[in-house]
Amino acid sequence: MKTNFTAEQLQDPGIARSNEILRACVHCGFCTATCPTYQVLGDELDSPRGRIYLIKDMLENDRPADEKTVKHIDRCLSCLACMTTCPSGVHYMHLVDHARDYIERTYKRPFGDRALRWLLARILPYPGRFRLALMAAKIGKPIAGLMPDKRLKAMLDMAPARIPPVSRNDDPQVFPATGTRKMRVALMTGCAQRALNTDINDATIRLLCRLGCEVVIARGMGCCGALTHHMGKTAESHATATKNIRAWHAEMAGDGLDAVVINTSGCGTTVKDYGHMFRNEPLAEDAAAVSDIAMDVSELLMKLDLPAGEGRGLTVAYHAACSLQHGQQIKTYPKDLLKRAGFAVVEPADSHLCCGSAGTYNLMQPDIWAKLKDRKVRTLEAKSPDVIAAGNIGCMMQIGGGTDVPVVHTVELLDWATGGPAPRGISGLSHNPA
Repeated sequence: MKTNFTAEQLQDPGIARSNEILRACVHCGFCTATCPTYQVLGDELDSPRGRIYLIKDMLENDRPADEKTVKHIDRCLSCLACMTTCPSGVHYMHLVDHARDYIERTYKRPFGDRALRWLLARILPYPGRFRLALMAAKIGKPIAGLMPDKRLKAMLDMAPARIPPVSRNDDPQVFPATGTRKMRVALMTGCAQRALNTDINDATIRLLCRLGCEVVIARGMGCCGALTHHMGKTAESHATATKNIRAWHAEMAGDGLDAVVINTSGCGTTVKDYGHMFRNEPLAEDAAAVSDIAMDVSELLMKLDLPAGEGRGLTVAYHAACSLQHGQQIKTYPKDLLKRAGFAVVEPADSHLCCGSAGTYNLMQPDIWAKLKDRKVRTLEAKSPDVIAAGNIGCMMQIGGGTDVPVVHTVELLDWATGGPAPRGISGLSHNPA
């Protein structure tokens, strides 16, 4: 794609990077075939190619974002299926991230939108605040249908039936390896996950320790920054990411780390991009060092000697989170691990398509979210599984809200298969108890 940025514009690192990305695009349109919003809405401007044109026009002309551009950029899930499909290697993630930052700086949203985004940015990344908000939402859930704004209704609907107690395993500490130590790893405990489902981190710690890892919960670590980063709130996302970089780098400089392990793939995609996010800042070297050792939990488990198991005779429908299969290009590891543990693994039709969760997308785009959710649930249930497994808390909440089939994290099943407790809600499903 031909671009017309001036030499002065290209002095800005963000513009220079976007220019590189735009020039790689050849207008082929392969991305439209795998874009969930284009499939749902049928509007070229709601496809990656259409959004690329809008971003190019906005940036080249150095004009404030307008309502039309904002509407179509906001509708993007950042599922990154387009990056998997693109034959030209267009790094759409960096382009749309830059566009969102530009929109946040140049466009004044309606008051309701500003208020909602402000609220989400100050609640979701903080487990304590989020837990209180979930409790309030649970109380208000019976009147969700009376909410005049669909986004408020979606927020109330998000409240789980059970809000788990705080897990002290998420506190800063070190869990020793069982037997000979093979690795020393830092576990990212996340933010929303610590309020929504504490079983995931607990299972991850048990599993990694059982397989010979010393697991560190680093002091000072917190939200990865993804939620605010995808809202274009760059200063806020970098502030939280900075805390993580410093916390993990202190461990690297101290007793050392073999990996920073992440069991929420949406967070993993962002942490692996810290090197890019901080490339022009004083923390650039430390950020790159953290990104270099960041791993999804499935990547780490593939390096360890996971014992073969019997799988309890269950059929597992594996849902591939977009942030894992597209953002991190990890496609087979979770399935390979589940099969090794003895489970029968099935996949839904169109497994490359997003479930509609996408961070805060389900709260800000409820109409599109509902259609994507319904389609994903239908394709999963069509496989008649005993349980659904995923590697991202957002996907788990999204799918779990539309089906009676138990939805668990992949590590919960692997922990169970190697000696841990049965995941909550599925212990009665075991057909072949060990």
